[in-house]
Amino acid sequence: MNIDIENLPDDPATLKKMLSQVMSRYQYLEEQFRIAQHKQFGQSTEGHPGQGELFNEAEALAVESDTQEEAISYTRKKPTRKPLPKDLPREVIVHDISDEEKVCGCCAGELHRIGEDKSEKLQFIPAQVKVIEHVRPKYACRTCEKDGISNTVKQAPVPHSVIPKGYATPSLLSQIITSKYQYGLPLYRQESMFKQHGIELSRKTMADWIIRCAELFKPLYDQLHQHILKQPVIAADETTLKVVESEKVNSYMWLYASGADSPSGNIPGTEIPNIVLYDYHNSRAGQCAVDFLKGYSGYLQVDGYQGYEQTQATLIGCWAHARRKFMEAKKGAGKKGSGKADWALNHIQKLYRLETQLKDKTVEERYITRQEKSVPLLSQLHMWLMKSAQQVLPKTKLGEAIQYCLNQWKKLERYTLDGLLSIDNNRAERGIKPFVIGRKNWLFSQTATGANASAVLYSIIETAKANDLNVFEYVMTCLDELSQPDVNIEQLLPWQFAKR
Repeated sequence: MNIDIENLPDDPATLKKMLSQVMSRYQYLEEQFRIAQHKQFGQSTEGHPGQGELFNEAEALAVESDTQEEAISYTRKKPTRKPLPKDLPREVIVHDISDEEKVCGCCAGELHRIGEDKSEKLQFIPAQVKVIEHVRPKYACRTCEKDGISNTVKQAPVPHSVIPKGYATPSLLSQIITSKYQYGLPLYRQESMFKQHGIELSRKTMADWIIRCAELFKPLYDQLHQHILKQPVIAADETTLKVVESEKVNSYMWLYASGADSPSGNIPGTEIPNIVLYDYHNSRAGQCAVDFLKGYSGYLQVDGYQGYEQTQATLIGCWAHARRKFMEAKKGAGKKGSGKADWALNHIQKLYRLETQLKDKTVEERYITRQEKSVPLLSQLHMWLMKSAQQVLPKTKLGEAIQYCLNQWKKLERYTLDGLLSIDNNRAERGIKPFVIGRKNWLFSQTATGANASAVLYSIIETAKANDLNVFEYVMTCLDELSQPDVNIEQLLPWQFAKR
C-alpha cells in the first residue's frame, strides 16, 4: 500500500482506516519474514534428514549420544545389544591353549575343561559377481551322416530369460531395481560400482532393463490396483515430478495406499491388505484421480486439494495438515507468542492423545470412544474457530489456519464416522516419502515411459515393504516367475507371497 505522507487526509476516521491497513500489511510482512527465517535456519519438527544431514549422520548421532550420556548419567544403565540373527551363516573359530599349557602349575595334574566363553563378531562379505555359463550340447546320428540321410540335430531348449538374448539374471536385475528404487542409488552411481568389479555396464543398458522389468510387473500392478479398489478406505496424495521430454514444467506422481505401513500396524480384527500404488500423470487435474479410482465410492482420505472433489468417494480430511497451519502461525508470531495458535494446537493434541489410546483397539471400540470423547472436543474446537474467525485478520497465518479448518470442517470431523478411519492422512504421506527422497538423488525422469516404469516399480517395492517382505528376494522371485508363460499372479501378491 502506497501512502503519500505529504498529502494525508484530515479526516480522523480515514486516517484510522489507513493506519489499520498499514499495520495489517506490516504484521503480514513481519510474519512472512519470521517464517522464511525459520525455514532457512530453524529445525522442522516434522523434518527428515536431507542429503547434507545424511552425510553428517554418523558425527551427528555420536554427538547426540554423548549429550544424552551427560544429561542422564545419573541413571546410567548397562547398554544391551540385540543378539545377531540365528539364521546367519556362522564360522566357528576355537582359540584354545596348547597341550603343554593344559597342565596344573601346582601339582602337574591334567587340566579338565570347565566351560567356555563365546563372543560374536559380524563380518561383511562384499558382493560377488559371477558368470553362469549355460551349455547346451548338440547331438546328431553318425550313421545318417555317412548314408547322406538328412540328420536331425537334438538339443535342450534355450532356458527362459527375463531379458531375451540378454545376460541379466533375476538377481542382477533385482539388485539394480532395489538399489535405485529402494535405496535411491542413481544408475550412474551403479555404473561406477560395477566398474569396480571390472564390468562395463552402461546406465543406458540398465535403463532399458528397468523398462522391460516394469512391463513384466505391470500385470501384478494391475492386480494390486483391482484389490485396492475393493478396500473400504484409501489414502491419497500427490507430488511433483520433472519429466524432461514433457512440455509442462511439472508432472505429478499420484499415490494411493490402503492398510498400514506394516502388518503390525493394522487395526486388530481387520484384513485390509497393505498396498501402495503410484500413478504417473503429466497433470494435477482431478480427472487423474477419477480415472484411477474408477467410480470408487468408499472413504478417500486426502489433504485439502480440491481435485479430489470430482471423485465419487466420501472425502476424509487430514488433521496433520490443519495442525501444520497453526504451527506456521505460531512460528510467524515469533517471540511475542500466539495464544490463539497455542490454544488450537493444544486442543488438536487432545484429539491425537485419544487416537494414541485407540491404537490397539478394535474398529467398534474406536468408533464408540470417538463418539464419546472426540466428538465433544471437535464441537468445542468448531465453536472456537467460528468465534476466532471474527477476531483475527484473514490474511495472517493464523487467519489462514482458522479459515482452512472452517472450509475443511465437514471432512475433518468425518473420521469419527467409522472406526476404520484415521485422524490424518499420514499413511499416504509416509507412502509417498520414499519417492520424494529418491527424487533428490535422481532429480528427474528423462521420458514419460521412464516415469511410468518408476511408478510401477516403486509400487511393487513399497507394497513389499509394507508387507514385511525381503524386497530383494521378492523382486528376484517375481521377475523369474513373471517371465514364464503360465504364471499365477495371485500367488505373487505380497500377502500371499508371505505365506509361501
